[in-house]
Amino acid sequence: MSPTPAPTADDEKYLRMAIALAARGVAEGDAPFGSLLVGADGTVLAESYNTVRSDDDITAHPELKLARWAARELPAAEAASTTMYTSCQPCPMCTGALARSGLGRVVYALSSRQLDGLKPGGGFPEVPQDGPWLYEEARVPVSAYYTP
Repeated sequence: MSPTPAPTADDEKYLRMAIALAARGVAEGDAPFGSLLVGADGTVLAESYNTVRSDDDITAHPELKLARWAARELPAAEAASTTMYTSCQPCPMCTGALARSGLGRVVYALSSRQLDGLKPGGGFPEVPQDGPWLYEEARVPVSAYYTP
């Protein structure tokens, strides 16, 4: 794996905007996470902050909201040329959505490890998972979907 390049002046500018969105979220009574989606020409296409509390929706992360917006509103080539700037490294839920949305790049300020170090009690507990089970049965609808 190659080392991460140093941020550009534009990266720092947009990361500061994402951090300001995170602060806005806190001021509104929500969690401290903010994100913005920037087009190839430097235009801010969309922005959001975490509204998990105010929306009473555990999926109301700004990265997920922007990934969904991009998948709905942008042609694939345009989505691929965007950069998401976010105050914290996206969680696994958001990372999956970002991959499926076809965005070109994600730049974050705090890593997940750094974030966990700032939280009282650290990160989230693991949820026990069991499986895989019933492969022969479970593969039928999946194969039907992916096989023309």
